[in-house]
Formats: sequence, C-alpha cells, structure tokens
Amino acid sequence: MLEQIADVLGSQEIGLTTVLDIALTALLIYWLFVLIRGTRAVSLVIGVIVLSFVYVAAQFLGLLLLSQILQTGAVIGLLAIVVIFQPDIRRALDRIGRTLPWLMAPTPHGATDRVAVQIAEAAADLGAAGHGALVVIERRTPLGELAETGVMVNATLSAELLRTIFLPRSELHDGAVIVRGEQILATGALLPMPETTQTGRFGTRHRAAIGITEQTDAVAVVVSEETGRISLVERGRIVRGLDGPRLERRLVELLAVGRVRPALRWPWRPGVRVPQLRLPLRGTDPEAQAHRR
Repeated sequence: MLEQIADVLGSQEIGLTTVLDIALTALLIYWLFVLIRGTRAVSLVIGVIVLSFVYVAAQFLGLLLLSQILQTGAVIGLLAIVVIFQPDIRRALDRIGRTLPWLMAPTPHGATDRVAVQIAEAAADLGAAGHGALVVIERRTPLGELAETGVMVNATLSAELLRTIFLPRSELHDGAVIVRGEQILATGALLPMPETTQTGRFGTRHRAAIGITEQTDAVAVVVSEETGRISLVERGRIVRGLDGPRLERRLVELLAVGRVRPALRWPWRPGVRVPQLRLPLRGTDPEAQAHRR
C-alpha cells in the first residue's frame, strides 16, 4: 500500500482518473464518519487510525517484528469487528440500501398530509392535557418485528384514536404506537435502547425515540408527560418545543421524502435481538424527576 501511495505522489502525470479516485476516496471517508458519528464505533475508528500510524512508522523505521505482529493482528481484528459490531454494520448497509430511492415509489401526497395532520392534532391535544405519548412513523425500514412486541391493532389512523390510546388509565398507553401508512399498526410496542452516549438528560420516551430513529429511518413524535412539550426525533436528532402547526409542517417534509408503498419496502430483518426498553407508568418518567430538580 505504501508503494502505491508513493507511486501516485511521485508521478509526474496526474490524470482525471487519479483525481476522481482521490475524490471518491475522500467522499467515502467523510460519509463513514457521518455514519458513525455519535455511536460506539467512533472509538473503534480512532483506534484503527492510531494503529495505522504505528504500522506506517514501523514500516518506515524497518521494525519487522512489530510490522508482522500488526499485520497478523489486523486479520484477527477484522473478524472480531464483524462479530462485535454486527448491529452497526447492518445499520450501515441498511442506510446504503436507502440511498436508492428510484427502486421505491412514494405514496400519494394527500396520504402524507393526512398522517401529518392527525398526528400533529393528537400531539397538541395530548400536550395540552399533560398526557405523555410516543408515536413512531414507519418510512422505508419495516417495523413489523418491533410491532409484534406490542398489541397489533391495524386500525385507521385518527387523532381521536391516538388520544384514547394515550389516556393515562388506558391499557395500551405504555409503549409506542407504530404507524404504517394511514394505519395504526400496533400499540404498546417495545423499542431498542439508544446507542449514543449523551442521552442521560432525556426521559425514557425520548431515549426510546432516539434509539428507534438511530437504528431505522423512522420518525418519532414524543409528548412529555410532565411538561407537555412536543418533540420530533429523526436519525437520532431531537427537536423540542414544537407546537401543532410546526410539527405538522415538519412531518410533511420528512414523510414526503421517506414514505413508500408497503409492497416495495426494502427488507429489514436484524439478526440479533436488541435490548428492550419499557416505558414507565405515569409519574415515573425520569424527565419528570429532572424537571422537579
């Protein structure tokens, strides 16, 4: 590899192919860092970079024994990385598959508007009443496996039904509501825990929303039980303090890009079970404790 780099740098003629090769490589490295930002894979990449510099230095100084050890360790480490970071690799491949939008046809614009209107209306009413809620909207990544952890409903989406589900004494208010198209697929679903490290200041519902949006392309709407504030979570990033109209506009923007017909969704079947996070009963949300302090 060092010889190839030296040949490229020492060449007097740098053609269009070489420039394109360097540009694509830089773009790939940048995309990799964007993909792993905020996950446990960051420390792994830093360690690999440090070992790479050590290997280059050993080659330059002629340290044959150290170079041989690093080469052997690289082969074993590659296998270990595949096993340990299987969920991260699966999620990365899933995102690569979602970059091919021409394979998937979007749903009608009117359906997206109706979904946004119903969810925004329900969130505003629940926030005003001080009732907590968590609604996860499926986009290209199917959520059928997570829906099976709750109660399958398959009912038409409406603001009235969402308000009824999240009544404090309702049997279905714990857990997340999963929305597919214009249908409520399930209620009381369990969501994966977030992999980011800076989620301690958030309540349980918010952390669950961050977890599901980190691992899939879903969009989550969270209503705080303590403060009534509405939050929107997408790709692990949370926007707080929304009202009904602003939430509706943001949902229309996100769902117009990501919505697909169910028959053409890209398959997503994780190979391992992820840790599950049950949502608390009324009054036990960690967010409530934080606000009391």
